[in-house]
Amino acid sequence: MYWSNWFKTWLISVITCILVFVGCGAFIYYKLEAQEHNDLARYTVNQARVEVSEIMFFLEQQHSVLPSRQDLQDQLLTWSQQKKLNLVSAGLDGTVLFDSSHQFQPLIDKLDLKNSVHYDLHASKTSPGIFTLAFPVVDPVSKRQTGNAIFTLPEELLGDKQPSSVPIVFPVLMLTALLVLLLLLLQLKRRINLGLLRPINRLKDHSEAILKGNYEQKAEYVEQDEIGEVYAVFDQMRQEIMELSQQRDAQSKAQKELISNISHDLKTPLTTVKAYIDAIQEGICPDLPAIMEYMEIMQSQTNKMAVLVEDLLVHALRDLGQISVTLTECYSKEVFESILRPIGPYIRTTGVNFIEPAEIPNVLIRIDPVRLEQLLSNLIANALKHTSAGDLISIEIIQQQDQLKVTVSDTGEGIHPQDMPFIFERYFQGQAPPSYENRLKDGSGLGLSICKHIIEAHHGTISFKSVKHQGSAFYFTLPLC
Repeated sequence: MYWSNWFKTWLISVITCILVFVGCGAFIYYKLEAQEHNDLARYTVNQARVEVSEIMFFLEQQHSVLPSRQDLQDQLLTWSQQKKLNLVSAGLDGTVLFDSSHQFQPLIDKLDLKNSVHYDLHASKTSPGIFTLAFPVVDPVSKRQTGNAIFTLPEELLGDKQPSSVPIVFPVLMLTALLVLLLLLLQLKRRINLGLLRPINRLKDHSEAILKGNYEQKAEYVEQDEIGEVYAVFDQMRQEIMELSQQRDAQSKAQKELISNISHDLKTPLTTVKAYIDAIQEGICPDLPAIMEYMEIMQSQTNKMAVLVEDLLVHALRDLGQISVTLTECYSKEVFESILRPIGPYIRTTGVNFIEPAEIPNVLIRIDPVRLEQLLSNLIANALKHTSAGDLISIEIIQQQDQLKVTVSDTGEGIHPQDMPFIFERYFQGQAPPSYENRLKDGSGLGLSICKHIIEAHHGTISFKSVKHQGSAFYFTLPLC
């Protein structure tokens, strides 16, 4: 289960347990408070009535003669002392007839019946542990109320309260909710330990292995959750780092091979040029035509060395950030015509057909003419490597909004799909059919990389499209002024 879903379920369960616990606690508290009040009303009044029933019977029988007979008052005083209560007997008009606390001289002569007489417990609990209750004194003959008997009783006199009764289900629910809450907390601790801490520690070990160069150790996690997704992304990163490392090693190897090949390529024409120079110096050439033939061979070899040295120089300067691209404002038609004029005849000498642009837009652009010529020459050279006699190379130049788009296309063999992601990489030389292999070996793998750098220095873009056995097309754009 995903952590988000699991934690949502866990949180809902915790909140439910807390609500059940708090709800049951609140209900029990309310129930106890209400029951305590009801118990006081129900049991305290009844128990007080039982405790004073003998005194009430006596008062009802003797109420008419009580004020005039001391013996009756003494009897009431004795009962009051025995029961540890206080009795005040008053008439209907509030006149105090007897007060056990001041039996010889009542403290007050008349009561305020509105504030002193209470027949229930609403206001009878005057102080903690003390109750003041009033009972009507009724004449047994006429059945009419003749006065009131006000008793002040201690709480312990009323005996034990009725035990409070709360449904057992609520304490059970509270205990269950508390136990479930504890189990949920333990489950959270276990889940964090097993589902987070341990996988993170294992991921740390994998990271340390990658830092040490061990890319073969896979990061595997069986659960389908967020941690599993992190592991999947981490393992994908490990594979990419491993592939990059392999590419770096391959590139390093390619650079070494390139240096070796260029050394060999430079050595061969140098040796040839030296041999022909020695031959001329030794007088082997008998006449001027033979000397001119030797000179043409030496010039060809010298041109080849110049191309190799120029490519290496451009990339060396690029690495140092010192490649010179001097942008100047020029009109496009004049620049491209001067660049394309010698290219067409050269392409046709190889047996490949060439189609020049039908029309060149004459707009103002900021370019380095020398670097632009190098860019087009490299694209044409790359097209010639993938074409043979009878194929076609064409150049198209059009204006698109605020930029100039140049297309160099051919109908040659095309580029292998597996080579497409790397064709702008330095030192990369793609695969080719046997008929093209010799042409590819003549290059250094730097041409398209140089093209990309030159066009980026012009603030433009370069891209391509290629279909196997149908040819390729390279597009680059130059911003207008």
